[in-house]
Amino acid sequence: MDNLSGILNQHTFATTINHSGQLSGIKHFGQHGQLHLLESGTVRLNRPGQREILMDRPSVVLLPKGTSHYLESIDDRPARLISASVTFSIASSSLLINALPDIVYLQVSPECSLSCTVQWLFNEVFEQRFGKDIMINKLGEIFMLQVLRHATEQGSLHQGAIAALNHPQMRKVIEVIHNQPGHHWTLNELASIAAMSRSKFAESFKTLVGQTPNDYITDLRLAVAQQLLKHNKPVNFVAGEVGYEHGSALVRIFKKKLGVSPRQWLQQSRGNQASVAGAMV
Repeated sequence: MDNLSGILNQHTFATTINHSGQLSGIKHFGQHGQLHLLESGTVRLNRPGQREILMDRPSVVLLPKGTSHYLESIDDRPARLISASVTFSIASSSLLINALPDIVYLQVSPECSLSCTVQWLFNEVFEQRFGKDIMINKLGEIFMLQVLRHATEQGSLHQGAIAALNHPQMRKVIEVIHNQPGHHWTLNELASIAAMSRSKFAESFKTLVGQTPNDYITDLRLAVAQQLLKHNKPVNFVAGEVGYEHGSALVRIFKKKLGVSPRQWLQQSRGNQASVAGAMV
């Protein structure tokens, strides 16, 4: 398994279409991460305190951090686009969100690898076919992966776990942490793997990843625990798998980071899934 897949497997996300078709005037976004795909027309993207982006050709914009913004159609003809909300497995401090810049803007040319998926998405959105809603949301997830791959290959990620994979010494550390999230890693062990002094490693990790090693490992353990809970594993078993001796320790971490117990989180997660499924019927 490649390094990027290893990270993405432990930090899942989901996309839900929240606008499709023509856009006239202004539409506001901002509660969740947001993905915009412009097929035709001209749109202005505005964020508070930031320079506007003029989208006047087929293009993609990803705002992964729930940044407040609005789109404004400024052409005589309404713009035609798809917008999807993007939610991550750990809403408050997702390792994947931290790995991304505030905004990713890509123009989609016919030669671009993204163009086939973009066209497929538009065909599904504007045609009435069996399984349309499920297909659209799955394609949205595939497209998100393509955007992440493109951003990684272009070197546009400068902080976070994915950016750290481009650092020869830090990549080894990220790999061992992800391979053994339940191990009780010490700063000395990780510094040794990176072939750095303890102080140099701690400073470099925080600068490159955006978190301390301990905070990063805790968030990773939460992501792994969430996956196990979704597969109906008991809390005590999950706790042991991610490095905690007792279920009570995992409960404390869940409440500290997410504000709810593991069981409450699972109930909320299943409730959200049921709501999405109901909306598709």
